[in-house]
Amino acid sequence: MLRVLLFLLMQVAVLVVVSIVGSILMSLFGIRLGGGSYTGLLVMCAIYGFVGSFISLFMSKTMCKSAYGVQTITVPQNYQEQFIYDTVASLASKAGLKMPEVGIYNSADPNAFATGYSKDNALVAVSTGLLNAMSEDEVRGVIGHEISHIKNGDMVTMSLLQGVLNTFVYFFSYIISQLIVNVMNNRDDEEGEGMGMGDFMLFHLVNTIMQILFGMLATMILMWFSRYREYRADAGSAFLSSKETMIHSLEALKRGIQPKGESKAYMQALCINSSDLASLFASHPPLEKRIAALRAL
Repeated sequence: MLRVLLFLLMQVAVLVVVSIVGSILMSLFGIRLGGGSYTGLLVMCAIYGFVGSFISLFMSKTMCKSAYGVQTITVPQNYQEQFIYDTVASLASKAGLKMPEVGIYNSADPNAFATGYSKDNALVAVSTGLLNAMSEDEVRGVIGHEISHIKNGDMVTMSLLQGVLNTFVYFFSYIISQLIVNVMNNRDDEEGEGMGMGDFMLFHLVNTIMQILFGMLATMILMWFSRYREYRADAGSAFLSSKETMIHSLEALKRGIQPKGESKAYMQALCINSSDLASLFASHPPLEKRIAALRAL
């Protein structure tokens, strides 16, 4: 749980730092709402909206290895490692991908994830809990699912979508906050009056609230796309192994081998398990729907 919390805090820290730097740059360049500065504001919001997203993308492998204590396999040392390595190699070759890094991490939770900033620089990692709880055929289905995420370019696509959403969260939060300050002070921003300390504090208070509200809406959109890509990854795994293999993997999760311990905050953009959040904020569809979609292929 601590390692997952540190990962999430790192994501928040990146966004906070980028937001502060962006605010300083906006002050230096004199970007305000008056006089046709909307384009400049939008460009600046896009710059520091995408920066945090791409920093997370390019650091994803390093952060995941550190957060989960992933041990990469270069030369398999036992049968279990050999099976994982050979399975990843076989499925990656069938998908037309360069061999990704392969890793195992210690966790009782049966889980797996794929990450990396490109198809040619990816990592597939599985937990010891997954290897101990599933048959080799079921593990093969899970690995096929993760290989499909790599083949589909889901990590990059999610980062691009996150960048777009960040841009509009910052943009509309700034506009609404500035308008509220102007209305409360009964003045027109185009008169060129500067912000007093009271206005400055009010602006940042409203801006924080707006970012939270718009951020929730952005998360709903991001999670909708995440659920859509899970169906695609399931279908990709069915192609790489077989439909029945992937169905058996999902049924194994449905039987009750999903994580039941203290850790429920998973890397939603990476991992295979569903969360306990409301359906609009869930990164993965219900297992029943995923199984039904596979059967309908």
